[in-house]
Amino acid sequence: MTCPFQAITTLAGCAAALPLPHVDTDQIMPKQFLKGIDRQGLAQGFLHDMRFDASGQARRDFVLNQAPWTEATFLITGANFGCGSSREHAVWGMRELGIRCVLGTSFGGIFSDNCMRNGVPALLLPAAEVARLMALAQDPKRCQMALDLAAQTLHTPGDGQTLRFDIDPLHQEMLLRGLDAVGMSLTHVPDIHAFETRYLPANPWVVPPAAKHPQEKHPQEK
Repeated sequence: MTCPFQAITTLAGCAAALPLPHVDTDQIMPKQFLKGIDRQGLAQGFLHDMRFDASGQARRDFVLNQAPWTEATFLITGANFGCGSSREHAVWGMRELGIRCVLGTSFGGIFSDNCMRNGVPALLLPAAEVARLMALAQDPKRCQMALDLAAQTLHTPGDGQTLRFDIDPLHQEMLLRGLDAVGMSLTHVPDIHAFETRYLPANPWVVPPAAKHPQEKHPQEK
């Protein structure tokens, strides 16, 4: 089975701090970047108006334009990150830029689900832990973090601590196996076929029209 994204078991890298609350998906991925679904150029669109000025020049005072956070793997966010519209491009652009995990006290519901379906853990943590991680992420000498998704732990060498987080078991399995919702459904193909074998003969009226009249063509077919 082809995996739609790279499976995640462990992640390690730099964390960037974005403490602003209520950053919505219009800010995460502005509308001018919603012209296609091939994901080309979406890294440029991620938080575009925060990262670039009106002339297209990088804002030197923005965290993702400063070393070492230009190579950030983790993003520590303010409350309700990803609220607003349901645009999946927001997650695509974040991934394309290199952000592979977001951590915060709360996320927009659809954004969080889009993250999990696209190989980006969106982990909910207590406010005190987010504050601790935010402080570490703001220090270039202590911003490294290491995630073990199977063990459900996040280690921060900067202060020598390891925290354990909770994650929905289904989302965890999807991320560990590199599968989206369709891929997870297809892992149950034998069970689906077995159900059909039992159910359809006992309920012959539940037969797709194409199966009843295979010789009939759709009006658009010639």
